[in-house]
Amino acid sequence: MRKLVILSFCLVIGLFVWSNEAKAGELAQRLVNFSQWERLTSTQPANGDLIYPTWMQGEWIVKSTLVDLAAPLLPDIITPGFEGNRQYLNQPVSFKVKFVPEKTYITGSKLIPRIVNKSAAIVADRAYNGLSLARAYLGQDTVISVKVDPESPNRQITTLKNNLQLVSIVTTRATETTPDKYITAEVFQQLFKGAKNPYFNIVESTTAYQQQPTKEPAIIADQVTAVYLSPQDPNYFKAGKSPVALYRYKLEFNTTNNSQEKMAMAK
Repeated sequence: MRKLVILSFCLVIGLFVWSNEAKAGELAQRLVNFSQWERLTSTQPANGDLIYPTWMQGEWIVKSTLVDLAAPLLPDIITPGFEGNRQYLNQPVSFKVKFVPEKTYITGSKLIPRIVNKSAAIVADRAYNGLSLARAYLGQDTVISVKVDPESPNRQITTLKNNLQLVSIVTTRATETTPDKYITAEVFQQLFKGAKNPYFNIVESTTAYQQQPTKEPAIIADQVTAVYLSPQDPNYFKAGKSPVALYRYKLEFNTTNNSQEKMAMAK
């Protein structure tokens, strides 16, 4: 179960759009209230691609550290593997991610990308990021591929060895802008297929990104991933709308030589 939870983080890191603004202060307050979440946050249906602020453009080395975790419904309900995750507290994991100008597509039998222009919105290189993140957490040999549905940027499939698959679908999201942070929240469904008993659950990820005046790290982020039970779980009605596990991460985005070159060219 730990791997499913960690992979949830990997697949959704930083996914957001400029639309679907949340109520003022709602997401920021949610992060302040860590371990006291009682329900899913207010979000809107996820449509279209995922747009990032321009200062996210480039290639980054991200250091992710689990800094806290909580099980709000203890002792009545606890997810498998939760207690075991305590051993990963304050153990950083590093991986590369890319944020690039958005491509537009010609609609037809195949999706053919047009030439990218400098004024295009910034989006995640989802296939590259998903593979990089998943292999960092699960191991190089465990993850075979990560593919994004060409018909929907919100659907991603991670193929693992032994004919296992994790299908992740972003269903809703919200954003919030403060004077010094950009805060996002997204809710997605994940289905783990290939095992004897397929597993389904709902995950919510809320992240506050903050650009730094220093070069290293250039960006820091505070992220909380909340896990909710699926209807198939025998404790589903007992849990109600409350999360059964909360994981808090500290993210540090450091520049690479390639990232610095791209940022210089964009000026």
